[in-house]
Amino acid sequence: MQVAIALFPRVTALDAIGPYEVLQRVPELDVVFTGERRGEVRADNGFLGITVDATFADVPAPDVVVVPGGVGTGDLLAGGPYLEWLRAVHPGTRYTTSVCSGSIALAAAGLLDGLTATTHWSAYEHLRRFGAEPVQERVVEHLDRRIITAAGVSSGIDMAIRLVELLVDDVAAKAAQVFIEYDPQPPFDAGHPSKVDAAVMERVAEYAKVRA
Repeated sequence: MQVAIALFPRVTALDAIGPYEVLQRVPELDVVFTGERRGEVRADNGFLGITVDATFADVPAPDVVVVPGGVGTGDLLAGGPYLEWLRAVHPGTRYTTSVCSGSIALAAAGLLDGLTATTHWSAYEHLRRFGAEPVQERVVEHLDRRIITAAGVSSGIDMAIRLVELLVDDVAAKAAQVFIEYDPQPPFDAGHPSKVDAAVMERVAEYAKVRA
């Protein structure tokens, strides 16, 4: 089964690499990084490069699509090859998925019309603007529509483990999780704005300006 992780300039690296680390462990899955053109794309802060190994034309019928997020998502929303490819391949996928603001690209492609979906907490209104109904959940599944969306970066790992269960079985999913020793025990319970105080959110805003 071919899994296509669709890259673009200013992608959030972990949105793509988190699912990759899970999925590439499973022999039944062939993971490829695809994009509009071959070569390197830089991550959202410009420090890290990830290589697109196959163009969209090279990947006309993937079994699974993973759309990562990142500040570069905004450059995709007006239309063009990225959204055209999503619309073209989705009818034949087993699952079309997203991480973080990647769901906004799915929505802009018309794939989330009327569906609940999740994204990064800062992007709910953008998701609603393109016809989806944002919900504050880590992973949202519409298996009858072959759509799965995941929230912020680490939730992409959760989604990928679930994908392995759906595509292979639960033993494979658990094996992939053990392989990468995914056993999160963060030092703070601070994974959402509802869990932190104003001082933390002020620092978040400060950091966001630096990244923009």
